[in-house]
Amino acid sequence: MAPRRYCGRELSQADLAVLRGLAATLPTRTAIAAAACAALGWRGCDGRPQEMSARVVLLRMAADGLLTLPAPRNGNGNGRLVRRMAPVGEPPAALAVSLAELGDVELVLVDSPASSRRWRTLIATHHYLGYAPFAGAQLRYLVESSRGTVAALGFAASAWKCAARG
Repeated sequence: MAPRRYCGRELSQADLAVLRGLAATLPTRTAIAAAACAALGWRGCDGRPQEMSARVVLLRMAADGLLTLPAPRNGNGNGRLVRRMAPVGEPPAALAVSLAELGDVELVLVDSPASSRRWRTLIATHHYLGYAPFAGAQLRYLVESSRGTVAALGFAASAWKCAARG
C-alpha cells in the first residue's frame, strides 16, 4: 500500500502502525497527539511538538477509517452560541435625542463573562447580520448613558488590516 499524505506529511505503513497503536492504548486524543509527536519526531521550526497538526492528522485518519480514536471529552463549542435572537419584549424605541439630552456617555470595556454575554445578546438581537465570533485580537465595548446601554461596539484584528474602500 502506498504511503498516505496528511497535512503535508507522508505517513508510511510503519507510521500508521505506530499511530494505530497509540490510539488503541492511550485514553485521550490529547495524549495520543502528544505521543505521536514524540514517536514520529513532529516538531516545528522552534522545536516545539506540533500537537495541533497531529490532532488534525489523527482526526482525518479516523474519518478515513484508518484508526479509531477515543470519544472526545469536550465538545468544540460549534453551534453553542446563538447567532440570531428574537428581541424579548418590546423592541427599544429609537433614540431621537440630542447628545445633551443623552447625558454623559461612557465606553465600558467588555471584560467579564457577564458583560460579554450582554454584548453578544445585543448583537444577536439587534445587528442585521446577527452574532458571529470575532477572529483574532478584539476589543468590545458597551456604550452606556443615563438612559441605559445605547450601543455595542466591536473591533477585530482583521478590521485593523483592511484598506479603505474607495
